[in-house]
Amino acid sequence: MARASGQKLKLLYLAKILAEETDEEHPISTQELIRRLEALGIHSERKSVYDDIACLQQFGYDILQLQSRQGGGYYMAGREFELAELKLLVDAVQSSRFITPKKSRELIGKLEKLVSCHDAGKLRRQVHVVGRVKAENESVYYCIDALHRAIQDNRQITFRYLEWNEKGQLVPRRQGRLYRVSPWSLIWREENYYLLAWDESAAMMKHYRVDKMAEVEELLEGRQGQEAFDGLDLAVYADKTFGMFGGREETVVLELPTHLAGVVLDRFGREVSLRREGENCLRARAAVVVSEQFYGWLAGLGSQIRIMSPQWVREEYCSRLQDILKQHR
Repeated sequence: MARASGQKLKLLYLAKILAEETDEEHPISTQELIRRLEALGIHSERKSVYDDIACLQQFGYDILQLQSRQGGGYYMAGREFELAELKLLVDAVQSSRFITPKKSRELIGKLEKLVSCHDAGKLRRQVHVVGRVKAENESVYYCIDALHRAIQDNRQITFRYLEWNEKGQLVPRRQGRLYRVSPWSLIWREENYYLLAWDESAAMMKHYRVDKMAEVEELLEGRQGQEAFDGLDLAVYADKTFGMFGGREETVVLELPTHLAGVVLDRFGREVSLRREGENCLRARAAVVVSEQFYGWLAGLGSQIRIMSPQWVREEYCSRLQDILKQHR
């Protein structure tokens, strides 16, 4: 009985050995395959191994035979992902701010299983990104899944929203009271995930950093805010909202030298209106959400850029700069 059971598992073990331990540079000989199967309690002969590999090939496994003076052998040639593709995925996981270090290691470990053990080491590389801080909320991985489910199920959610305290700890805002919103979309922006949701109590769309959300629960009540969401262009919304901070939406006219045209287009997108004013001067008209992040972006460009209108934005920006000067005198 045991012998018959082992023979039924033979094809599975062969596929496993070839997938995990072989590649073009590391084929495995027929004799070694027989030895490995014998160690698992499965008796094999050379002809039966040939027949089994042919069966795996017929099923769809891309198994090739390498002929050489040293004897050659078989190896798994085609895989679901190429090594270069997996390197890109590993880089994305390693450098993503919203994925914690622990979860990054777990995900990369799973990606390594998609290549041979010889290539797995090539995926274990540290991606260094200047100024990158990884999230510390271990539940974010499951939070994203819960948000996707709620959106798919057309349900409202509750959650607690976290913030950093003076001790460097993530603690709940509003004394831990639950937020209740209707989730509509997840947005990837400024290296973070944000939830775009309708807040019924404020009668407006708001966004929340997903890595600062905890205890996400799906409710039975259906979502609200369909009309507001349908009226949004998500790409335009994300471009207008600096750092995903809320603020008043306004059409702002900026004056800048021509060599900064690319900077403005990178920030606002190709929809921004640019008009030449003189030989080396441009005026840009763009819809933005006026916030501290917007003013910070302007300050980074120094005296090269000026707010032309509206007047209230000019005055508020000057006031912010004056406050900064007072703090440093």
